Amino acid sequence: MLGARHPFTHALYERDDDGNVVVTATDGTQGTFTKEGRWLHGDLREADCHLCGWVAGPMIGNHRMVETAPKH
Repeated sequence: MLGARHPFTHALYERDDDGNVVVTATDGTQGTFTKEGRWLHGDLREADCHLCGWVAGPMIGNHRMVETAPKH
């Protein structure tokens, strides 16, 4: 999946195949949220609604949402 890290919490926000956002905290806990930031399921129950909207929104070309080859 492609996603973005939250600038303060460093949680990873990724869009799933259903258009929802999977948030993975730095301790490994996960939660799934709607694009509005409403909790659907998982141990992690809070997310940044603005970042959820950005990650789950329309996919427009953006350097942060493009897979790149790992740097060696």
